[in-house]
Amino acid sequence: MQKETQEKPKRAVVAAVQLPSVTDMEFEASLTELRELAKTLGFEVVHTFTQKRSSFDFTAYLGTGKREEIRQFVSNEFGSAGWQETGQTAPLDADGIDVILVDHEISPSQARNLEKEIACAVMDRTMVILEIFHRNARSPAARAQVEIARLGYMAPRLREMARLAGPQGRQRSGVGGRGAGESHTELDRRKIRDRIAELQLEIVAMDAERQIQRARRLERRGIACVALVGYTNAGKSTLMRALTGSEVLVANKLFATLDTTVRTLHPESVPRVLVSDTVGFIKNLPHGLVASFKSTLDEALDAALLLHVIDASDPGFERQLEVTDEVLNEIGAQDIPRIRIFNKIDHVGDAAAQTECEVALKTKYPACMVMSARRPDEVAKLHQAIVAFFQKDLIEDELFLPWSAQQLRGEIYTSCKVLEERADGEGAFFRVRGEPNVVKSLREQFEQVR
Repeated sequence: MQKETQEKPKRAVVAAVQLPSVTDMEFEASLTELRELAKTLGFEVVHTFTQKRSSFDFTAYLGTGKREEIRQFVSNEFGSAGWQETGQTAPLDADGIDVILVDHEISPSQARNLEKEIACAVMDRTMVILEIFHRNARSPAARAQVEIARLGYMAPRLREMARLAGPQGRQRSGVGGRGAGESHTELDRRKIRDRIAELQLEIVAMDAERQIQRARRLERRGIACVALVGYTNAGKSTLMRALTGSEVLVANKLFATLDTTVRTLHPESVPRVLVSDTVGFIKNLPHGLVASFKSTLDEALDAALLLHVIDASDPGFERQLEVTDEVLNEIGAQDIPRIRIFNKIDHVGDAAAQTECEVALKTKYPACMVMSARRPDEVAKLHQAIVAFFQKDLIEDELFLPWSAQQLRGEIYTSCKVLEERADGEGAFFRVRGEPNVVKSLREQFEQVR
């Protein structure tokens, strides 16, 4: 019986206010994204309520009439026949709606009033995103960053929670509830501040360890770095798997993974290239998460080349492109060379529509690549472009390896491309193409063993 309860699908309604400054396209794109976020959490969105207002209602976000309409829908007052007359879809049962998802971050009092009036749980956009991050964070650093953001979100809401708890929540911790002791709310806030400070120290320590690991990785001979950046669900993980041949998680969900994944470009090239997949961007990312998750984009700062992945089938891709550029500028990655990749061209329509879209994109963004990560020939072209980028500064030279040091032969083939090999009585000569510092290091190493 318990198993059936757990497997029962959770059902939600979405509610949003459109302000005069928001265009219809932007509004609909935000709603679509919230529905996708809800899907990631396992909710089935059965209806969307929208309202145009000059400003949000101060007490409960939505206007009085719209709140009443949602209350009637959630409580199923009219029954199925009554809702059919209004042209709307009724809930399956009176208790069928589990939560109302609000497409903005609302204040604690607005959430409390909305919840009390409609008699249904309320989650604002920030809470939805935080819950997804909480579920999907895997590494210690990501989990710590998520916890900081969740605690920062909860702190100002403790007062409203105390109000709901009644006098018990406001009782002071002095003897018998008297004296200058802390209230339960003040005590909880202090615990939150202490925990945030503790987590921040942990993150500093983890950041230092990650910097050491990165330095060691970058010091390895013949390794170059590429970072995938862009909005979540733009196909970065699919492209990552296609470029590296790895079993990276690919799911049609927002924020399927939060942790940076690093793999080697396949087939391997000279120089050897590491490809990293960074956390995806999202519209209206909560401020607390912007600060917390910029550190996950540090991988982009280590890269010599950025692959900016954009969903060509998304009508709002231009705004997404601008936001990505802005954030990259904020973290100091504005001068790193990048290739704009318009992915998912196969989702645009038929062959004629795809061709028309590709021509339009290449006209507006001449240096871009238009492709689908599911088409091997187009992935191969991107692979060639990446390798060509890193080979443009390579030099050709000749190295001599005496017969007594042939155990070092593998290092030549690992870190350079061997163009020609010949031998005489003293050893082998290799005509190679490689990075200047790598070739110089190999030459010095071989001279020491002569």
